[in-house]
Amino acid sequence: MVPTSLRPLSVGEILDVSFTLYRRHFATLGTIAVLCSGLPVLLGLYIEASGGILYNLPLTLLHYVTFTMLSSIATAATVFVVSESYLGRPLAARDALRRATPLLARLIMCSLMFAIIVGIGFLFFLFPGIVLFCGLLLAFPSLVLEPGISPTGALSRSWWLTRGSRWRMFGLLVTMALLLYVPLVGLGAVAAVALPGGAIGTTPGTVTLAVVGVVQMLLYPLLYCVLTVAYYDLRVRKEGFDLEVLASTLQPA
Repeated sequence: MVPTSLRPLSVGEILDVSFTLYRRHFATLGTIAVLCSGLPVLLGLYIEASGGILYNLPLTLLHYVTFTMLSSIATAATVFVVSESYLGRPLAARDALRRATPLLARLIMCSLMFAIIVGIGFLFFLFPGIVLFCGLLLAFPSLVLEPGISPTGALSRSWWLTRGSRWRMFGLLVTMALLLYVPLVGLGAVAAVALPGGAIGTTPGTVTLAVVGVVQMLLYPLLYCVLTVAYYDLRVRKEGFDLEVLASTLQPA
């Protein structure tokens, strides 16, 4: 059966479906986030508590390497879980991580290319940077969900899918920024007030960073819920993906 949400969606409906998927699979997505982000968060806290980056250069390098690798795997695994649920096929965290790991090199390359292209856009003018950011952001779901696609192919695919819909993507991103980062800033402010003397490197400051880090780690999958649903929404609009899925369910065994 074709999922009831597999149809053209408004911005509000994309957010509603994304929040529903996030709530429904919070345990699975949280498990992926903790397994993949726990070590980098702990390393970051240790570095800050023991004097900062300049006093721990080798450990800082290890922190960035592990963060890059594990966050890439977490991104792919999250997209797999959300995608399978959206199409009516639940996926366990272990299976999602197993499927995500082989994509590590391509995900890192895609992230680097994305950062360079968008960075160049922002370097010259703000508006081109925003357009590039909104136009290329679906490269990650494309890379994860379309077998055999290269990093450059995923970026091109995202650019094509978002053509004519980049203002909608911009609206989604602004909404997500408000929903995700405003609470984090507020939480950090509350923690700073509740823990006086919370400068970085002190015990209260480390506790504040830990609280914000854990909340951010658990909220992070929501962004990829939104991007995955937006990816399918654009495929439905441009490629008749809902009809393709329906046709596959009607094919004789």
